[in-house]
Amino acid sequence: MSAFTNPAPTPVERPEKLSPVAVPPTPKRSGGWKGWVIAAIIAGGAWAGYEFGYKRSIAEKSAQATIASIPVVKSTQGKLEVRARLSGASAAREYANVTAPKVQGPEGNRPMVLLKLAPSGALVKKGDLIATIDGQSLQDHIDDVKDTVESAEADVRKRRAELEIDWKNMQLTLAIAKSDLDKARLDAKAAEVRTEIERMLLQLNSEEAEARHKQLQSDVENTRKRQAAEIRILEITLARHQRHLDRHANDLARFSIHSPIDGLVVYQSIWGGSTMRQMEPGDQVMTGQPFMKVVNPASMMLEAKINQAESDRFRLNQTAEMRLDAFNGLVLKGHIYSIGAIAAGGMRQNFFIRNVPVRISFDTVEHRLIPDLSGSADVLLESSGENDVMVPLGALMDEEGKSFVQVKTADGFAKREVKTGLRNDTHAVIASGLDAGQEIRANY
Repeated sequence: MSAFTNPAPTPVERPEKLSPVAVPPTPKRSGGWKGWVIAAIIAGGAWAGYEFGYKRSIAEKSAQATIASIPVVKSTQGKLEVRARLSGASAAREYANVTAPKVQGPEGNRPMVLLKLAPSGALVKKGDLIATIDGQSLQDHIDDVKDTVESAEADVRKRRAELEIDWKNMQLTLAIAKSDLDKARLDAKAAEVRTEIERMLLQLNSEEAEARHKQLQSDVENTRKRQAAEIRILEITLARHQRHLDRHANDLARFSIHSPIDGLVVYQSIWGGSTMRQMEPGDQVMTGQPFMKVVNPASMMLEAKINQAESDRFRLNQTAEMRLDAFNGLVLKGHIYSIGAIAAGGMRQNFFIRNVPVRISFDTVEHRLIPDLSGSADVLLESSGENDVMVPLGALMDEEGKSFVQVKTADGFAKREVKTGLRNDTHAVIASGLDAGQEIRANY
């Protein structure tokens, strides 16, 4: 059984019937054409007011809004410059490479370790000490060679004295042989009073003494040559040791490197591990290896390249504004110092692309300017007069070899032909057809 019970229905009262209402009778029309005429006149006036008043004001406001929405610029008056930007790296025209000395001694494979270096960026004078190579091992070897030289000199003196004694003995022996020969000859003169055997013995004795004397004379001459050769060998040995010592002494003097010119010290970069780094004390250098430069700060320049198709626009002594990437905001004056005569290609460029080297000299000396700094130069190629009329290139329209601008007027924009002159990447000079200060359409 449901928990809810249905309530008893409530009786609904029915509405009472309404009696019909009487409709008033339709009035009779009298003079209806007059109302229609008045209504037509009113409608015509309203239409005329709309067409000639409101609609015209709306059109004028719309046109004014359209004109106001179009960007305009004013023609200016000034000097137009045509510049070309070249990028490159700084370098010096006058510089001196500082290299590790060439060792002349026979031990040329000795390691050369940089002991001291002048600070990078320091200004030095000609003759100042800028680098020192560790020469302690060479100094020890020089001491050993000095001992060898002294020993060789003593050997020469000793052997010369010994040979001089031998020479004196040879001279004495030769003198004795000469005396024996003279005695034998004297004895041979008394042969008439001697027996035949004695005469033969005296003759043999004389011949023997003469032969012995001749042999000693020959031995003396050969001995003299032998002794001179022996002394010469000792002297050559001494000279070789002395030359050895002099070469090492010269090498040791070269280990103290002095500046060849007045200038700025710049370290060279070397490959250290996986990165490039500058030389520093303790590094080992090889013979002839450059490790430092001394540059003249007054001869700094920017080495750049230009495409061969644009090389005819560049001339010597054209001015330029120089900028360096390392120093933001630094602007230096310069001029073109030299232009290459032959175009060369690059390793990673197509064979038909050729560039001409250009060197742009800095006119001012800047103490922060060192070699191998990336930078750029805006070279002035052409320029207009000081008070020429100029407009942006976007405001010009070229049609069939003629140039036009749209000058702003009270009713909109009027197309006007102008004659242009010098142009750069942003502006053009107006030779005629437009005055300074006029408003023109900025773009099309």
